[in-house]
Amino acid sequence: MIQPNPSNPRSTSPNYSLPAVGNNPSSAAQGTSPGSFANKPAIASGKAGALTFSSPDTPNMPKASDKTAWDFMPTDWKLVNGRWTAPAGFKPVTQLEHARLGTITPEMKRVAEREPHLTPEQVRDEVAAGRMIIPANTVHLGYRLDPMCIGRASKTKINANLGASPVASDTQEEVDKLDWAIRWGADTAMDLSTGGDLNATREAIIRHSTVPIGTVPIYSMIIGRKIEELDEETVLSMLEHQAKQGVDYFTIHAGVLKEHLPHVRNRLIGIVSRGGSLLAKWMIHNRRQNIMYELWDDICEIMRRYDVSFSIGDGLRPGGLADASDRAQLAELQTLGELTERAWRHGVQVMIEGPGHVPFDQIEYNMKLERQLCHGAPFYVLGPLVTDIFPGYDHITSCIGATAAAYHGASMLCYVTPKEHLGLPKQDDVKQGCVAYKIAAHAADVALGIPGARDRDDELTKARAALNWEKHFELSFDPDLARAFHDEDLDVDTDFCAMCGHDWCSVRISKEIQEFGSGKEDAFAWDKPKVTAALSEDQRAILEKRGVLSPEEIHRLANKTRKAVGADAGKKASCHSDVADDEKAKELQEARK
Repeated sequence: MIQPNPSNPRSTSPNYSLPAVGNNPSSAAQGTSPGSFANKPAIASGKAGALTFSSPDTPNMPKASDKTAWDFMPTDWKLVNGRWTAPAGFKPVTQLEHARLGTITPEMKRVAEREPHLTPEQVRDEVAAGRMIIPANTVHLGYRLDPMCIGRASKTKINANLGASPVASDTQEEVDKLDWAIRWGADTAMDLSTGGDLNATREAIIRHSTVPIGTVPIYSMIIGRKIEELDEETVLSMLEHQAKQGVDYFTIHAGVLKEHLPHVRNRLIGIVSRGGSLLAKWMIHNRRQNIMYELWDDICEIMRRYDVSFSIGDGLRPGGLADASDRAQLAELQTLGELTERAWRHGVQVMIEGPGHVPFDQIEYNMKLERQLCHGAPFYVLGPLVTDIFPGYDHITSCIGATAAAYHGASMLCYVTPKEHLGLPKQDDVKQGCVAYKIAAHAADVALGIPGARDRDDELTKARAALNWEKHFELSFDPDLARAFHDEDLDVDTDFCAMCGHDWCSVRISKEIQEFGSGKEDAFAWDKPKVTAALSEDQRAILEKRGVLSPEEIHRLANKTRKAVGADAGKKASCHSDVADDEKAKELQEARK
């Protein structure tokens, strides 16, 4: 039943206000939206902070674990007067070990600078609890790495996959692709090369990169040999080699166990993880348990020496909706929880990889089951894709799932490009994947109520209300695209756009109503219509690719002057502002249909 509005008992309008149960998504608390449906965040040390920024649980969802990394300490550490003490002569190496000893490292300070809603102390405490990692190999810190964090107390991060294949790309192209991915918002990148000179490509990417770099080392382990021939020496020597190069996190598919494989038989598409399928073949051929599982403690020792973080791989992730949340996937996830506990005892940082194809209604369950089984270790998910029938558009099908995943607990989202399932992504595919995932991550951060997450949205809303086009584009994520799209129809910045035209523009009408404050802030005021500048090279390329305008029209927009467009600042501009006369504009509009 709708209740009367308590602020005005005589009002006939119902009270539809949102419950102010969390923080307002904007730290500046602008606008009319009073709050968020997200849980009130608890960012504190120890078990009190098990829920940082989080969504309310739908009934029957798995509850958060009551354990953290503090419950899985090295056996030779002692708890004295409420504080953990390392054995004599111990020297901390990893961010987790420093955090356990109460130290705030330079990397933690840098993370706090990049996450203004967190203090260095909060970053340290989240790392100590295992709910946050700072992937920063000590070797990579000597190059160009700018430390960042992955965890649910921080902003949602995105990863871009790179790498040469046996049929396409080379080292320089992958370095260029890395720069392009960082330009479009990638927070980390994975080198998944399976062709060309893998060692040279990896070395070049690490030395060049300002973001953490991850790898799947098994790819390099089988170059020149069959997977069946993989042995202990090869595994450990390759991990040591890549750690020395500066890799920040390894995907190790140690959770695929021999006893899980019978659960795969009834799947529609079997095992879609490259690492998972390779190790399954190795186990069946050698009639042994997963070699990565057997070597886990040795792997942890290598990774600790360089502070390489684990991205414990989901080798049995579903490759289609029909196989989602099945026995194979969930049995592996339980093993990942065990491996997390063992890695924490070695002082190694951990995040967990999650599923790639999941129906929308199962996403929350998957996120919250991981939170329980892996004790809040950061969850790093591919997508998930919420439908399988849109090849070529999977950056869209997956970013829908990624938004839900981040809202319900994922800390990092692995992008999917339009080339997913079809081929090796090219430069524009990387951009499309990054932008789609920045949208997903940002939407989740706003919904979770992370302080300051919505500030830029509010600023752009004010610019839009004022019809201040320059500020509108400046605040947008991709100013070149926004400007090119605008100028394709209307290359004068005036008090309407080509969508409605002057007489039907609701934003202009609202601005003219004196009773409203819409668009009247001095900081966003603009004087009069202005002919836009000539297109930049990037903007011109955007319009050429779209193929809507003729080459002559694009040439005019790229080389125009005020006189050429025939619009004076003192006259009301037309919808098609390359002519100043309204009647001529109408004729032009008819001709362009």
